[in-house]
Amino acid sequence: MSNTTKPLKIIRIKQVKALTGFSKSYIYELAKKDLFPKSLKLVKGGTAVGWLESDIFQWISDCIANQEEA
Repeated sequence: MSNTTKPLKIIRIKQVKALTGFSKSYIYELAKKDLFPKSLKLVKGGTAVGWLESDIFQWISDCIANQEEA
């Protein structure tokens, strides 16, 4: 039996912006309001953050599904 699970991938803000079409400030504003996936600290004590690519794709899929239901 083969494992078809995709490996986890962390993407940075530039890629998140490209996937969503949102500005950096809008992404952080949505995340603060719990309307967007939270970022992950990449290094303990550091400032670099990223997002799980799968979380962003799921969020986009949910947005599309919500539009289709409306």
